[in-house]
Amino acid sequence: MKILITGGSGKLGTAVVADLVAHGHDVVNADVVAPPTAQCPYLEVDLRDFGEVFEAISGVDLGRPSDAVVHLAATPAPGRRSNARTFQNNIVGTYNVFEACRRARVHNVVYASTEIIFGLPFATPPAYLPVDEEAPARPESAYGLSKLLSEEMAKQFCRWEPELKCFGLRFSNVQSPEDYANFAGFQERPEERHWNLWGYIDARDGAKAVRLALESPLKGAEVFTIANAETTQSMGNSELVGRCFPEVRLPDGLGENETLLSIDKARRVLGYEPDHHWWSEPG
Repeated sequence: MKILITGGSGKLGTAVVADLVAHGHDVVNADVVAPPTAQCPYLEVDLRDFGEVFEAISGVDLGRPSDAVVHLAATPAPGRRSNARTFQNNIVGTYNVFEACRRARVHNVVYASTEIIFGLPFATPPAYLPVDEEAPARPESAYGLSKLLSEEMAKQFCRWEPELKCFGLRFSNVQSPEDYANFAGFQERPEERHWNLWGYIDARDGAKAVRLALESPLKGAEVFTIANAETTQSMGNSELVGRCFPEVRLPDGLGENETLLSIDKARRVLGYEPDHHWWSEPG
């Protein structure tokens, strides 16, 4: 496929570009920041400008239209910018991408959502564990709200355009291979990672999830939690949850180190299974 990736210069984006190029796809990175290394053609695009976004997706600048779009570019977390700027940047950029795809008749769209929608940093305990896509949305920041509304936007775009596939991937805390050096410290202070239920995703597995979502023949708007199969901790879930969320009961049969951000839907629908694990990586 000819795939345009917004935000291909970031931590996750760099891994996504590498994975898609390695699997034979024709990739273009559209970002406001040049990539650290040139893995594919790069196009500087401001997602707040609809004209720039439409030209990039429809192929005006590149001489050929896109078959699919991966939308990763955004203010990536709370606290990086003012709340108003974060919300405006994320909502306007996502609208421009979705609308440009609709007008250019690009029907294969995968975009980055976030685990933060579940209620991170969990000052209020989750309603149940493991949390899954059916859990009530509780965004606690302008960033989280922008991502939740992007998911609702995707539903409406798919209602307008029945041929559209628009899959949102709720990525957990993205880790690059060099980040595994920090995991020894996580073992010493396990309570500090309760903010996202001790979840993480290796950037390479996040990239794999993007590719699987692109390859899916399904249509419509769907969201999937994308996390690793285990927590960041060697300490078991019974003790972790007992310390931090004593009012929440763990279900029978849950593994002691099994992820508390359920990836069952991604496994079932996309065939997703993570390949990289902190305990087997150098660090």
